[in-house]
Amino acid sequence: MTVISSERITARVSEQIKQTLIAAADLTGATLNQFLVQAALEKAENIIEKDKLIHLSKKDALFFFNMLENPPEPNTKLINAVKNYRAHIK
Repeated sequence: MTVISSERITARVSEQIKQTLIAAADLTGATLNQFLVQAALEKAENIIEKDKLIHLSKKDALFFFNMLENPPEPNTKLINAVKNYRAHIK
């Protein structure tokens, strides 16, 4: 038997906001609670997804892809770091 835990979230809103939310919920065929949870969840997922994105200007994007396609030659510090890493993982 699976027990589903649920938590209550409350919010105080004006009557006008409540009526707007009820109207929107009715249009979608959802209860007010279902509508609020779904809308809040979609907004939360969008915010989290946006946080994962890296935004670059066109100039920065071109520079980034150019560096991927044409990386510079390794310098002394990088060569020494690779040697040090290989020595420690053996």
